[in-house]
Amino acid sequence: MSSHFYEVALYGEFFSKDLKAIMNRLTLNCESAEPIHFVEGLYEPMYAQAQRDASSEPTYLRAKKELSDPAASWTLHSYLKPESVRAHPEATVRPWATVQVIGDALSFASALGYIRRSQIFKRGYIFRRGLLVIQMFQQEQVDAKTQVPIPAHADTLWEVEVKTASPTRNTRETPLQNAVDAVIEVQILMKGLLDLRRQDL
Repeated sequence: MSSHFYEVALYGEFFSKDLKAIMNRLTLNCESAEPIHFVEGLYEPMYAQAQRDASSEPTYLRAKKELSDPAASWTLHSYLKPESVRAHPEATVRPWATVQVIGDALSFASALGYIRRSQIFKRGYIFRRGLLVIQMFQQEQVDAKTQVPIPAHADTLWEVEVKTASPTRNTRETPLQNAVDAVIEVQILMKGLLDLRRQDL
């Protein structure tokens, strides 16, 4: 059994016309739901290209902060390559480490030798179901002058991430298969409305 922590996830997307039906089905089958509005930055090591040239996958960092809560702190988590489809054909399983950062996560990432590759604003909803969180959001554009996010156009695609709420260790007491089964349950639950699938990012 591995001592690593893992994230288990499935992904999907849908058009706005299906929002109400998908919201209703998730609300009926989850313990809670609330709106979310957050900013997420993707950081890569300064020498990421050299690592890729040497056929070595760089370790990415994601910095995330909820914008609706002024007291919210940044969360940083490492973003590692998913395990092979042969090992986990039903869901995306990747090693995962996370850390809460007091103060400026961006300076912290920079001090670790990382540079920001992209920044995305996302607005939508988060549902909680057992050991899972289900995020449903639209990406917002940013005003070039003010750097303030602009609400997404009504036709913007909705993205869905069904994943473990916290890092999961593969032990005898908590086998990773429990988390895989939990995301597959949501996949079956949403069948006919939303196609959730494994994704190699």
